[in-house]
Amino acid sequence: MTDATVLMGHGSGGQMMKRLIDEIFLEAFDAPELHAGNDAGVGELPATGRIALSTDSFVVTPQFFPGGDIGRLAVCGTVNDVATSGAHVRYLSCGFILEEGYPLDDLRTIARSMAEAAREADVRIVTGDTKVVERGSADGVYINTTGVGEVPAGICLSAGACTPGDVILVSGTLGDHGIAIMSQREGLAFDTDIVSDAAPLNHLIAAVMQAAPRTRCFRDPTRGGLASTLNEFAEASRVAIEIDEDAVPVRPAVRGACEMLGYDPLQVANEGKMVAVVPEQEATAALEAMRRTRYGEQAAIIGRVRELDRGREPHVRVRTGWGATRILDMLVGEQLPRIC
Repeated sequence: MTDATVLMGHGSGGQMMKRLIDEIFLEAFDAPELHAGNDAGVGELPATGRIALSTDSFVVTPQFFPGGDIGRLAVCGTVNDVATSGAHVRYLSCGFILEEGYPLDDLRTIARSMAEAAREADVRIVTGDTKVVERGSADGVYINTTGVGEVPAGICLSAGACTPGDVILVSGTLGDHGIAIMSQREGLAFDTDIVSDAAPLNHLIAAVMQAAPRTRCFRDPTRGGLASTLNEFAEASRVAIEIDEDAVPVRPAVRGACEMLGYDPLQVANEGKMVAVVPEQEATAALEAMRRTRYGEQAAIIGRVRELDRGREPHVRVRTGWGATRILDMLVGEQLPRIC
């Protein structure tokens, strides 16, 4: 391709658009469903009778950041959303909104990053769409991804299934993605590099399900962080949740950055971490299963589900290292815009 940037003609449906698709997207994704050139990619799903479907749009700025880029984020985010249902994730679609003038070398890098993340997750990108808008109408590139998977028979995970006595686990350190984006956007320098945790976690979820088949639910704590996730669990299940602040894994550099910026690391976004709620009898097995996976080596048990006190509304409490407790509310407002 001789063009160096995205031109309006790349969205025209003509020869320029065909070259863009052939030389960037088909080269990177290389799925037979895409090469067929149809309006829909057709794939096979076992006859379980149930599918899981999730869609998400990604508008992060900057598009390249320590530990990843918008392409890796788009694939990992949608894979993880589908996988939280207990589904085997199979296929992705991707839609691109491109701004006139966007460098094609950057777009090629993003496409290759998406292809690499899809291979890691064992999913295929089977269909997509490209639109070009006038210069100044977008911030370079926006990506929408939709994921499809099949839910095995007998699997029914729900945020409303948490039961008093259940144990809460996280798959690793919190706050990495949000602080990585902030440091890159604002030009902040820290003694230790902070990188995004963007990662596909479908294999980690499958390992936990095999070890702890009565798992209640999973959730990836993205916008709003762990605080929003746990409050959603508490509200859906009409329970109280208590976590041990000292048990929550947070990298020292991330904790220091949060203290400097006035953030609570429990409210900072993550893109490669998973929260699981499991029965007490299966907690040890679930933790060991997480720690045996690539992205779960720093997994930890952080708290428990409690019964509501009479007259109380569902809530989340944090037990501090000093023996006191505080209420952990959901994030109010926009702490860090456009982190995904």
